[in-house]
Amino acid sequence: MDVYEAVRALYARYRGEKCIYGRSEEGRALFAFFVGRRDGVVGVSQYAIHAREWICSHLALEHIRRGVRRGGVWVLPLTDPDGALLATHGVCSVRAGWRERLLQINGGEDFSLWKANARAVDLNVNFPAKWGSGAQNVRSPAPQNYIGSAPLCARESAALARFTLRVAPAYTLSWHTKGEEVYWRFFQTGKQLARDEALARKLSRITGYQLRETPNSAGGYKDWCIRRLRIPAFTIEAGQDKRSHPLGREALADLLQHTQDALLRFQEEF
Repeated sequence: MDVYEAVRALYARYRGEKCIYGRSEEGRALFAFFVGRRDGVVGVSQYAIHAREWICSHLALEHIRRGVRRGGVWVLPLTDPDGALLATHGVCSVRAGWRERLLQINGGEDFSLWKANARAVDLNVNFPAKWGSGAQNVRSPAPQNYIGSAPLCARESAALARFTLRVAPAYTLSWHTKGEEVYWRFFQTGKQLARDEALARKLSRITGYQLRETPNSAGGYKDWCIRRLRIPAFTIEAGQDKRSHPLGREALADLLQHTQDALLRFQEEF
């Protein structure tokens, strides 16, 4: 069972609140699961916005199973389903009309290191938060770092933005691999800076991961949440840096060692 089928199978049998919050470029469902209760803080935790980081979806499924004890969290296990299948199954997972173009962009048939969606847009640089100003941004379709023709031009990032605005969460978490790091800053100042740093330190303590700053960050979901919603938002790079991309199922135990209860505990301490 591939990662998309694993998420879809859980969605089919899940008895809690759930929704399909949008569709990918290839028409695949974007699934959201609500865990916990609505009588407290509500957060959003999204996973696998980068194709080759699909292992984070399996971490999400574990977070859903473990749940939370206070308030509630919307868990979005697979933000980039087309890209994840492209990374794991190759160009045959994409409609025929796009295959030749993707092969040209990728420079071959091995898509295992692909980070973008099925239209070669890197979803995590497609948000309107200093869009296009990142040091590694590129302006034409590519396996990674292509900002897109305009902010939120990709169906997946646009759907995530709409969902986040509708939910109006108290915080967001974005799960990536790898490096055992927590990124938390995006030009906050004053009380917002102090609040977010304190929460980042809690998340660092819970996971055992080091805090990091990205001075050249731009266009990311975390960045947009901080700028647009003015809420604390964090990117967690799970997994040991000594591992090589892409991390497969054999790396899941390593991810779970530090993050199995991270969502539950952060929700309790928020």
